[in-house]
Amino acid sequence: MEFVLNDGGRAEAGFKGKAGDCVARAIAIASGLPYTEVYNALAKGTGNQPAGKRGKRPSTANQGITVGRKWFKDYMASIGFVWTPTMGIGTGCKVHLVDGELPMGRLVVSVSKHYTSVIDGVVNDTWNPQRSTGRCVYGYWKKTD
Repeated sequence: MEFVLNDGGRAEAGFKGKAGDCVARAIAIASGLPYTEVYNALAKGTGNQPAGKRGKRPSTANQGITVGRKWFKDYMASIGFVWTPTMGIGTGCKVHLVDGELPMGRLVVSVSKHYTSVIDGVVNDTWNPQRSTGRCVYGYWKKTD
């Protein structure tokens, strides 16, 4: 797949340095929403989620987002995305981050320990998450019209 370097407006919004904000960046890129708007929505959702075994998460979106939570799914639906799983327990990998295996459109794609955006078959991210063998795709959020 073609790769385009894209931070989703992170630097333009005044954010500096490295952060674990791949979810915010991928959503900003695929949705076209301002990075700060997405970042703040994710930080609010993270800060409001119930405490887990390790305590309450900080109200920030730069150290990862728990994407399996209901609030996250509701947020994605509210900005016009629909989830499509591509892998289940025991099914093996059926879709890879390679040409022709993902649909056209604006996608937020879940791969191992990372979220990236793919727009009409082009990966948009701050680094190229593809692997020579084709990284397994767990599922993707697709923007509806």
